[in-house]
Amino acid sequence: MKKFVIERELPGAGNLTNEELQGISLTSCNAVNELGKPYHWVQSFVTGNKIYCIHIAESEEVLREHAKLGNFPINSIAEVTAIIDPVGGHTVK
Repeated sequence: MKKFVIERELPGAGNLTNEELQGISLTSCNAVNELGKPYHWVQSFVTGNKIYCIHIAESEEVLREHAKLGNFPINSIAEVTAIIDPVGGHTVK
């Protein structure tokens, strides 16, 4: 399985209420369950007009299938090739 960062443009994302964010979360979880494939939504970061999501999946195609099921936009997908850590100062692949 691979780790990906997904950028989603969502105007006004930073102004969403807790209830709206919980609704997005529920929709994402339901889409994961509908996939019937190995998939893990790790977390998402909400900014002013975008949401950046960390997901683990077999491929970019599976990410796009999840987005279609949840009716989520995808503006870009980047596969994570390494993780650096400020504590250990090393690269994890």
